[in-house]
Amino acid sequence: MVTTRLYKHGALVAEGFPVEKISDHIVEEGCTVWADFVSPTEADLAAIEEELNLHPLAIEDAVHDHQRPKLDRYDSHLFLAAYAVMLDDESGKLSKTEVKAFITAHALVTVHGPEFDMDRVVARWDRDPDLAKHGVAFLLWGLLDEIVDGHFETVQQLDTAMESVEDALFDDRPRDKEVQRRSFEFRKSLVELRRVVLPMREVVNTVLRRDLEAIDPQMAPYFQDVYDHVLRATEWTESLRDLVSTILDTNLNIQSNRMNLIMKKVTSWAAIIAVPTAITGFFGQNLAFAGFGTVWGAWLSVGLIIVASAALYVSFKRRDWL
Repeated sequence: MVTTRLYKHGALVAEGFPVEKISDHIVEEGCTVWADFVSPTEADLAAIEEELNLHPLAIEDAVHDHQRPKLDRYDSHLFLAAYAVMLDDESGKLSKTEVKAFITAHALVTVHGPEFDMDRVVARWDRDPDLAKHGVAFLLWGLLDEIVDGHFETVQQLDTAMESVEDALFDDRPRDKEVQRRSFEFRKSLVELRRVVLPMREVVNTVLRRDLEAIDPQMAPYFQDVYDHVLRATEWTESLRDLVSTILDTNLNIQSNRMNLIMKKVTSWAAIIAVPTAITGFFGQNLAFAGFGTVWGAWLSVGLIIVASAALYVSFKRRDWL
């Protein structure tokens, strides 16, 4: 599936034209072309490769998945590889979709899978028609801004979800398994998100370089805004990684403290129970002793049990062992 658009002097003048017409349009003054391919093969990109004189290595990278986020420079164009991300609030699992783009002086060609919602990028372009006069730089800004905003929203979702884990950490009812499971899920998602977000600093920073002919210098403030969002998302991701480690350590410490408290209580009750056991054992000797076979001897043993047990209970209670 291929979607095409033609801008002329900042105005949208045509849509849905054949890929073979791209080379005819880009030679016209003030024209900018956008073409979008969904899950193409090398054969599908053959036509656009010839139209825009794209490098074979860039075509190969566009077709094959698992590229590192990057911005490669070739003689006639730039090649962008980035990832759009989405977080499942229920499972905490991070899903990502590769988005690639060929960037020439007068054309932007995007390549992605069906999971990526290109309509949101198009809607972003349509919201800022005044910027369309900047050509390819405007189209690239809208694409990068949408991707980076997705990164930022995902980091915010993770931060909010981790707050619920923190609340569960100090719940009166122990929820150790839930805290541990969710923490490991978030740690895994943050590791994947970090691999996606950190390289975007280099990507956007390269776009901001003045020697790129395809980028209109007047769009620099807009790309700088995208770069600021990338830095914020990066710093936030790093802080959340530290927070997840802190939550896991805190959970282990709470479990250890809870176990120590339980052991104190068990030991205290064992000591209290040992008192009547010792007293009844003494008075149960098979030999004569003071009070043997008398009523007052029985009351003496009962009294000793009650007094000693009560004294131990009060002592342990004051020390917060019970």
